[in-house]
Amino acid sequence: MPLSRNLFSKRRKYLFGLVLLLFISAIYVALSTEDSDDFDISRREVLLRRIGHELLLQSGDSTSRVLPIKKITENEYQISFENKLTFQADSLVNTTQRLLAKDPFARDYVVNVLNCVNSSVAYGYAISKNKKDDIVACRGRKQPIACYMINIKFKPNGIITARNKYFLGGLSLLAFVGFVFLISVKPQRALPKEEHNKIFTFGSVLFDVQKRQLLINKKTIDLTGTETRLLLIFALSPNVTIERSRLQKEIWEDEGVIVGRSLDMFISKLRKKLELDPNINIVVIRSKGYKLEVSS
Repeated sequence: MPLSRNLFSKRRKYLFGLVLLLFISAIYVALSTEDSDDFDISRREVLLRRIGHELLLQSGDSTSRVLPIKKITENEYQISFENKLTFQADSLVNTTQRLLAKDPFARDYVVNVLNCVNSSVAYGYAISKNKKDDIVACRGRKQPIACYMINIKFKPNGIITARNKYFLGGLSLLAFVGFVFLISVKPQRALPKEEHNKIFTFGSVLFDVQKRQLLINKKTIDLTGTETRLLLIFALSPNVTIERSRLQKEIWEDEGVIVGRSLDMFISKLRKKLELDPNINIVVIRSKGYKLEVSS
């Protein structure tokens, strides 16, 4: 019982440490992606200002200002100007495509040029990452001098979605690392001290508990820790049926998990390692358990 409590306490510490690691890492990933998000939005606003700047130059205006970029919604921005201007439809389309190509998240967007007086749409078009889905009309036409605002609406699967993907991807990776960490530090149930140094002999088999080895007909066979603990239970009670539930409880319960098929797998492995002696076998006792059968 003290051994079980000690192992349980250790396991709780490992689990607490793992949960704490994941929690801290999740906060770090969230803050990191938020900083990255702010940077990408700021960079996008610079590109939008550059669009306004080039339109003014194309209109013959090199002195008036592009007013501060206005963020209308999460995915829509507005470019406005200090003075009136004119623009060529082709030039506007080419300028936005060229500059927004530098924004990795601006793959699909709609551009509407609004008249400042009544907010009517003077010109508009849609650009898609699939060129066949582009909607661009009225090329080659020059718009009259007026007060214009340019609204650019991006498809929502841009910066925000990418940030969420990075965040979820980071959590998945951390969960995997944590699982590997937990497996690697999982405490193994130690053998009782009174049994640790024992050597058992049954048939032609010599079972060295401390070395985790079998010696059968001068051939040495190594055992895993779980195989050693399992065979020890049988060696302490040869020719006696051991209940399946007892084997599962004593081998796996202190590690917090009982998997039925695991017992069958280890029994099978032990059988193969004992088969050098035909007088030794682990047999199934239907509806009860297993027995280490030692023939004389």
